Amino acid sequence: MTTTTATTTAGAKTAALPLPEKAARYGTAAGALLTLASTFLAWTWTTEFPGDLTVTGYPGGLQVLTLVGALLTLLLALSGLGTRGLQWLTPGGTTAPTLLLALGTLGTTGYTMGAISAKLGGTANLEPGAWIAGIAALATTLLALGLPADTPDPEATNPWTRFRAALKAPPPRPSTIKLPAWTEILLIAVAFGLALYVFTYGIDTEYGELFVGYLIIVAFGAAGLAKAGLLARITSLTNKHRNISLTAAFVAAAAFPFTQTNDTYTNVAANILVFATVALGLNVVVGLAGLLDLGYVAFLGVGAYAAALVSGSPDSTIGVHFPFWAAVLTGAAASLVFGVAIGAPTLRLRGDYLAIVTLGFGEIFRITMNNLDGDSGPDVTNGPNGIPNIPDLKIFGFDLGETHTVLGVDLGRFANYYLLMLFFTIIVVTVFRRASASRIGRAWVAIREDETAARAMGINAFRLKLLAFALGASLAGMAGSVQAHVQYSVTPDQYKFVENAPPNSAFLLAAVILGGMGTVSGPLIGAALLYLIPAKLQFIGDYQLLLFGIALILLMRFRPEGLVADKRRQLEFHDTGQLDVPEQTSLTGASTAPTKAGA
Repeated sequence: MTTTTATTTAGAKTAALPLPEKAARYGTAAGALLTLASTFLAWTWTTEFPGDLTVTGYPGGLQVLTLVGALLTLLLALSGLGTRGLQWLTPGGTTAPTLLLALGTLGTTGYTMGAISAKLGGTANLEPGAWIAGIAALATTLLALGLPADTPDPEATNPWTRFRAALKAPPPRPSTIKLPAWTEILLIAVAFGLALYVFTYGIDTEYGELFVGYLIIVAFGAAGLAKAGLLARITSLTNKHRNISLTAAFVAAAAFPFTQTNDTYTNVAANILVFATVALGLNVVVGLAGLLDLGYVAFLGVGAYAAALVSGSPDSTIGVHFPFWAAVLTGAAASLVFGVAIGAPTLRLRGDYLAIVTLGFGEIFRITMNNLDGDSGPDVTNGPNGIPNIPDLKIFGFDLGETHTVLGVDLGRFANYYLLMLFFTIIVVTVFRRASASRIGRAWVAIREDETAARAMGINAFRLKLLAFALGASLAGMAGSVQAHVQYSVTPDQYKFVENAPPNSAFLLAAVILGGMGTVSGPLIGAALLYLIPAKLQFIGDYQLLLFGIALILLMRFRPEGLVADKRRQLEFHDTGQLDVPEQTSLTGASTAPTKAGA
């Protein structure tokens, strides 16, 4: 068999460890195979550690994640050996993806061994199978470090620079096979189906240790598949069939409740959609228009309070009951009015000054809601007690608070609200895509890049910034009107600037930056991560914000353009870095113009 990566003298020098190439390639494949086999052995002797890792012949819990990582490492290593039928896995190179998957497998296995030792009281609780898995995963990683770099770097003269060179991958080779349209659409459907399965597995994890292992293997796996060029191939297909891809994404999302047996995790998913929709609204303000808003959660609160007051709650001080559509319009309109009222006098400010004003507005809103209790002010919001007992919605006689059987599957209360929120997410995504691709959207980008130059070209910057502020506020208010019914009540403490768990202004801004400003899929992914991680890692307790801060620092250091970014945005932050994604991601309707780091 012949290797797919050309071996050069420079390439050999940029291997992190000086090993013969053939020995490194075969050794990596053998190590991955041994790691895979070790998952069928018992890793501990007692069932006190969750996941039941005591069974021989059947992987369970964290062993399954190690098995997946080892299997992917093995497939990539075999592709590097030129195995027929597997070379399509690595159109962008073999060394970087193999090394990343080996590191992910080692991380998952090492974390499992450490968790067992910490929970059960020492390494004596590890069975031989765990030691075999750990040693095999370590050997696989060391042998993968001996693979020649896909992009040789003659200037790599020390182990660290050689390691960095090994993680670089060339642009994926163009496909020489022209697929029929139906095959491309089928591949898109399979890709979104796999994404649904991965997300469902993560949200259904029953204990914190399993979720941490899931995060490790998914992070390294996604990075490895990106370096292999597979994500770029899929993205090129979704760009070619953009509307079909968008439809497939929402169909996959709509299928999520049908994979659940109870409402526990559907509740988490419904709140993720609320958070993601609000983050996408903030993306209009921050990502397109470049306006730094630190009090955006207040608009979510305005919509939630407005809808709660007209919801028919017995604790509402207004005592009216609007139908659903009128309550949603009331929430969106109230947020729109507040957005214009706040934006009109403040949007002539720029940068840090605007950020300070919006931060003040967010805190003023929360304090005002606390004081409208009949003692410190008029009795409107019941003060810190908020507005509880918000009744469930009824849409065309369909009570969202009751369990309904659809296609043979019982959908509970939160599943109903999840599907309703998905409908509003589709509306927000459509608005964002249309706006960003319009003349107004291009004007927002011009203002974001250089407001002075935009004014010189005849753009009315103040009016367009006010329009962005108002649009973002109304989208948040619409999401808030649904959130009020999902959570049964609204209180002022739900809308702080920062808190251990979202939604709050700090997490909303982080979701936009983490996911990728100016894109559609970026804030959705960022919001999902920032909501799911605190919900799953509650055992960390007071260290959540510390770890959150460390993660953001690392992200800004190594991927400042966000998890999802277009090619021009990557070029802005990386001098000559290899680009992992094509010009636009599958669901973006955003401009590809380069943006400022602080926009």
